[in-house]
Parts: sequence; structure tokens; C-alpha cells
Amino acid sequence: MSEAVVIGAGHNGLVAATLLADAGWDVVVLEEQPRAGGAVFSDRSLHPEFVTDWFSAFYPLGAASPILTALELDRCGLQWSHAPAVLAHVLPDDRCALLSRDLSRTAASLDAFAPGDGAAWYRMTEQFERIREPLLRAVLGPFPPVRAATRIFRELGLAELLRFARFAVQPVRAAGQEQFRGAGATLLLAGNALHTDLSPEEAPGAMYGWLLAMLGQTVGFPVPVGGSGALIDALVARLTAAGGKLRLGTAVEHIEVADGRVRGVRTADGELIGADAVLADVAATDLYERLVDPQHLPPRLLDDIGRFEWDNPTLKVDWALSAPIPWTARDARRAGTVHLGADLDDMTRYAAALATRDVPRKPFVILGQMTTSDATRSPAGTESAWAYTHVPRGIDYRAPALARHVTRIEETIEARAPGFLDSVQARRVMAPADLQRVNANLVDGAVGSGTSGIHQQLIFRPVPGLGRAETPIDGLYLAGASAHPGGGVHGAPGANAARAALLRARPTGRLRRAGLDTVLHRIYR
Repeated sequence: MSEAVVIGAGHNGLVAATLLADAGWDVVVLEEQPRAGGAVFSDRSLHPEFVTDWFSAFYPLGAASPILTALELDRCGLQWSHAPAVLAHVLPDDRCALLSRDLSRTAASLDAFAPGDGAAWYRMTEQFERIREPLLRAVLGPFPPVRAATRIFRELGLAELLRFARFAVQPVRAAGQEQFRGAGATLLLAGNALHTDLSPEEAPGAMYGWLLAMLGQTVGFPVPVGGSGALIDALVARLTAAGGKLRLGTAVEHIEVADGRVRGVRTADGELIGADAVLADVAATDLYERLVDPQHLPPRLLDDIGRFEWDNPTLKVDWALSAPIPWTARDARRAGTVHLGADLDDMTRYAAALATRDVPRKPFVILGQMTTSDATRSPAGTESAWAYTHVPRGIDYRAPALARHVTRIEETIEARAPGFLDSVQARRVMAPADLQRVNANLVDGAVGSGTSGIHQQLIFRPVPGLGRAETPIDGLYLAGASAHPGGGVHGAPGANAARAALLRARPTGRLRRAGLDTVLHRIYR
């Protein structure tokens, strides 16, 4: 029986371990923290009657992921819940672009900005539905996605595929101006692109914004009933049912390597655990700069990892509210996610301020109404809410600078929902350093595990190479979100690492590894 150690019990680590356990491997997951979940975690620490998601909260990629779907987590207790509407982008003048799973309601909202934009959104959605299944497999699967790309080509044909590819690599502003006449649809695309670190002027912002918006249109932005931690509870139950083991409070200090092959791990208390494969659900920088001795790695790889670019730091505020947020834009009252504080030009200025390390005067705020999305999160007639914004890197976010920025966020909400501040029963502020303190993989509060810029995607993630989970060390795999395809709760980095380990264990695995070593030698020599 093959043996594997998975470092880290984030959702990617749990997915990787479960797939190996399903294949009959002896698998143990070692997690430093006293809980599983990584950046998927909820509790009642803010207020005993309110469930708060500490990090991620809405899961369009999770609901659509073929990886999580195949695990049948509903059999382990996972239930999804939806807000009446998916997303509302509230402008400073109180106009509102609404994204609803009801396509006719989305179209009507966009037609209010410019007649005909609803029909254009219908066409965009129809194209997405035609290619959704192979597209998600292409985006989430190992690189290169030959089979999935072939299916997309067959569905679209050469002419339409070329035009779709052009759209995908455009900045959001340019793509929106070509596709729509009014501001509403472009705001939905641009706001979703800014869930990453891509401004309206950056490529491939159109692809990211379109993908999240189309997932919102078709599967919604669902949340786990009872809190985000319910997703982890289901993954842990699924792992245990498959025969995998989870050890909490067990930090890995070192990965053991000999003769170019992984041999196991050494824990912080000195225990040596042997393994045929080690799958690391950690940041790429942590793997290559701390866990592996540098003499086992090509110098050029170490030089490349020193250039790894993180996404922008995040500042997050959680609230327990005595009443629902009193939005003056009525559509926002129905939405699980609300974008506010910025029109398209404001979003460009906000991104420019981040790039120049200047604190944005008008923050773009992403807000979650969790009780609106799942009634179990707080008592009837109240709201469990949070909001976050990105902030410049390199600034010391301690009082009074932190307090000023929190005030900007709350004033942005109060301007569109007078009376909001009067309903605050409890508040928790998490600066970038706080996010990293609670989860070491969120380096400086980077919730995306690395920039989504095209220069660090596909074969460039985490460093120029293959865009795959394999590393220069035989039997060692990167299973965290700084690997392809990146951040988001979909399980792809973990699944890709598990598949790579399973392929290596096949009778042809030695030949495959020899070929891989030849390629890696050319890349890193």
C-alpha cells in the first residue's frame, strides 16, 4: 500500500487526501492548527448568537466544481443556501445593477441602464451554458487541458472560439464597452474581477469577471447552511469515511529528501513520518523557502520563488447587527453580496492607489449579508455581515491608521444605508497581519494566494515551469492555492496534486518522472 502525508488541512489538503484514500492509499493529514479548514472557518466568537465566517464565505466555484461535486459532500451533511438575489452593485448615486439567478431579473436591471443590454447578457449567458462543463474542467484541471479545450473548440467552432479568446484576455473596461451600451453590466464584470486583484484596465480581468458573473447567474453564490465550517466538517467526514486520518496540532518542520526523492516529513516535536508522497497544502514560498533544504532545489527555482508576487493585502470587518442593513437601493436588501462605493472610474482609481501604495480615498467595498443568505446565521430580524477591501502593501495597519480605514468602510456603507451604524452590536477588525496570524498561508493578508495577473497564471504559477503540481523533487507535490489554477474554494490544486501522485505510482510512473525531470532540468538549469 502506498503511503502519503498531506501537510495542511485546508480544503485543498482534505480534497487531496480524500482522493488518495479513495484509491486505497494510507493517508495522514497533518495540520498545525487545532482545527481543520484553513481559510474556510466559521464560529460564534464575535457574538454568541451570530455565526461569522472568518475568511471565505460565498462559494460559486465550490458549487460548480466537478471536483467537489464528485465527492458527494451532501451525503456528509453539506447543504447549500442562497440569498434571494446573488449580487447588487450599488453606485454612489444609488442606482443598482442586480445579478439574480432569475435571468429575466438580471436582464431587466441591465436594461434600466441601457435598453438592449439585457439581451446582450442573455447571449453571454447562453454561450457560457454551452461550454460551462468543459470550461470548468479546463480551468480547474491540470495544464495543459487538452481534452477539455478540444470539447470547447467543437462546441464553439473556430470563428467563435477566436472571438471568445480575444474577449477572455481583454481588460474588463474594454470588453464591457464592446459588449454593452450602459454601465450596469460592465460594473458586474468589473466588480467580480476585483474579487481578485485585477483592475478594470488589467488583462485577463474580463475572463475572471465573466466567469464569476456567469457562475453567479447560473449556480448563484451559495453558502453552506450553518457557516462556512460546515463545508470543512463535510470534507473531514468524507476523508474519515474513506479511511484517511487527520492529526490536528501537528506542525511539520521539515520535508525529508534523499537522492532526489521525498522520504517523508519531520514534525516540530521530532517525529519522522515516512511516505512515498508528500502533498503540501501550503504557500509555495513556505514549501520552497522553509520546508525543503535549499541544496535539494535548483538555484534558479529559488531565485524565481523569490519573485513570487502576492495579491493585495485585505482588511476585513465583521459585524453582528441588530437589524438588516437598511439599503436605500431596495435591490441590495435581497442580495447576498453587495459591491459599493465605486463606479467604474472609481474602481480604476482605487486599483491605481493600491499599485502606487497610496491608501484609497474611496475604497471599493465587498460586503456579505450572511443571514440574508442563510437564516441560521443569526436570530430573526438581525444580520450577520462582513465587508472587506484591499489595501496597499507595505503600510503599518495599526491604530490610528487602521481606525481611519475602518471608518472609511463604515461611512461608505452608512451613506447608502443610513442607520447601519446604529445597528452594530459587535465588531471585529482584521488587518492584513491578523489574517496571516490566524492562517499563515494568507501572507500579508493576501487571500488569493498570489496575484491573478496573467504573468503568474498557467505555466507561470507559482514560477515559470509546467503549471502542474509536480516539483523538482520526485514524490513532492504542491497542493495549495499558490499552485495552478490558484485561489478560490474549488479543490483543484489539491485534486491536481493527488492525480499527479496517483500517476507517478502507476507502472509507467518511472518513465513519466524521467521525462518530467528532463523538462525541469531545461527550465531550471
